[in-house]
Amino acid sequence: MSLSNRKRIRSVSAVLVLLCTALASAQDWPQWRGPARTGAAVGFTPPAAWPDRPKQIWKVQAGAGHASPIVASGRVFLFSRTGEQEAVSARELGTGKEIWRAAYDAAYQMNPAATAHGKGPKSTPVHDRGRLFTFGISGILSAWQAQDGRLSWRRDFKKDFPSTWPDFGVAMSPIVVGDVVIVHAGGIGNGALLALDVASGTTKWSWKGDGPAYASPVVADLGGTRQIVTQSQRHVVGLSLVDGRLLWEIPFTTEYEQNSVTPIVVNDLLIYGGINKPTTAVRITAAAGKWQIEPVWQNADLPMYMSSPVESGGYLFGLTNRSRGQFFCLDPRTGKTMWTTKGREGENAAFVIAGGLVMAMTTEGELVIARNSPKAFEVVKRYTLAESPVWAHPALVAGGIVVKDVDTLAYWVF
Repeated sequence: MSLSNRKRIRSVSAVLVLLCTALASAQDWPQWRGPARTGAAVGFTPPAAWPDRPKQIWKVQAGAGHASPIVASGRVFLFSRTGEQEAVSARELGTGKEIWRAAYDAAYQMNPAATAHGKGPKSTPVHDRGRLFTFGISGILSAWQAQDGRLSWRRDFKKDFPSTWPDFGVAMSPIVVGDVVIVHAGGIGNGALLALDVASGTTKWSWKGDGPAYASPVVADLGGTRQIVTQSQRHVVGLSLVDGRLLWEIPFTTEYEQNSVTPIVVNDLLIYGGINKPTTAVRITAAAGKWQIEPVWQNADLPMYMSSPVESGGYLFGLTNRSRGQFFCLDPRTGKTMWTTKGREGENAAFVIAGGLVMAMTTEGELVIARNSPKAFEVVKRYTLAESPVWAHPALVAGGIVVKDVDTLAYWVF
């Protein structure tokens, strides 16, 4: 074979590898609320005709807890509990076959007010460039090799804070930004948002301005600055990604300090909410080195508890805790309510968006598929996909969905 032919073959092979990698990435669901933490499924194409019932490809016993499954490179990763141990596992997406499993001791004493939710874990893992990060309900942060489950490093923060979890256990999901993994460690009244080196776990920066809440951070461009935005124990905050410096903060508390809604950015507005609090939009700007917070609108009719909204087709879709759960559509430009359902949809719902559709997985185990219409609640299909309550966010990939209920994990295709 000539040198030129060998070079040509290597070039074609390289292109194929890149194409395969891009395809795998498009079908991945690698962290809390998907690739961009917005609930959007990039690689999912809705079927031309929805079946009467999806086909269950596999279902396995998977341990307790409400951490969401994630999917990366053809594998399903799950963080769960068996007895007094927390475990992370990897399975083949197509077959459900377990590839590896690793566990460690993680005793945890529940707050009496949260016994119905069990001992967790509640935090969703994040997969990034061959690494997997898990954050246990008692505040144990672990970095794993995604290929074989080998532990790379671990931080338990016992020497850093009097308590390593808030009242109802760790629920925030880590986020990887560049070469750091960001978590909110510690307990009520004493914690820190930390950026840790992905390879070693060493602290790169920390912000100790507030204790952790139960919401998960997002990265947003506000006021011309890329920053980390989250709900803390008593605030909504924006921090510099460079050094963790506080850029701005909004005082915000809910009953029993249960801040748990992931903030969302729509156009130039930051939208946030909480139980029995108005859903609120503000505009964050910066001029001459000073940050300004401009109130834009509030909607007191649509408070949110634990369910985080999604944006689709220029509108916001979510679940208010009013009337035992009402789906809603809201105009993010004005805060106007476009429609609500009658109620009793469930205590919580996890939202996914794909191809002009809004999908809601309720605590009742029902997947509701509707059009992203601002005119009315237009249901396409309803499927019951679980026999026990579903608190974990589903992973929508390729032509199917991975669902974790109280103690089982299942893969369905449409």
